[in-house]
Amino acid sequence: MKMTFTDSLWKSIGPTYNSILKHPFILGLTSGELSEDAFRFYVIQDALYLKDYGRGLALLGARSDDDEDLMMFSEHAKTAIIVERALHKGFIDAWGLTWDDVENTEPSPNCLLYTSYLSRVVYSRPYYEALGAFLPCYWIYWEVGKALLDQGSPNKLYQRWIDTYAGEEFAQTVRDMLATVERTCESLNSGQKEIVAKHFGMTAKFEYLFWDMGYSCQQWPV
Repeated sequence: MKMTFTDSLWKSIGPTYNSILKHPFILGLTSGELSEDAFRFYVIQDALYLKDYGRGLALLGARSDDDEDLMMFSEHAKTAIIVERALHKGFIDAWGLTWDDVENTEPSPNCLLYTSYLSRVVYSRPYYEALGAFLPCYWIYWEVGKALLDQGSPNKLYQRWIDTYAGEEFAQTVRDMLATVERTCESLNSGQKEIVAKHFGMTAKFEYLFWDMGYSCQQWPV
């Protein structure tokens, strides 16, 4: 069976994805041994990340010439703001925090690095390149969720996180994104596909760095 373009993208980040699965943050979700302080730090930073990611998705849709893509990414932007905020709210309420507490938190270096890269690509590069940059956030979370689902977690908060990203609603969102990438990139030449793959590989690394940021509760060194 012929390898699809998205298959080749996934194959290209094999070492990065394997490193993600072996990261102590991810391992700690299923063992229940992850520090709740680290998980809280991660959730707050993720909420900040999704504010920018949602706006990036809206702009990504606007960059497309296809009305279906525009509607899809507009809906995904809404999902990032509303649905995932609901997930975060459950955590934040459990910790006795408010949205003001979250929004008044400074983005960590890795959070700002990731969102700044996405913003630069979606504003200044062609639509197909931006697809490559935005895809890992969808795809890696889905794959991690599925990988962790069978193991489960003794911690109810961590299990809720796993269930969300392993769930069918999120899975369909990822499948829609993958289909869009395949269709859009089908007519690209080899050089253009290579650039898409570079963006995909870079933001896959940012995904690793994001969990590493959570595990260490990364602070600005100066």
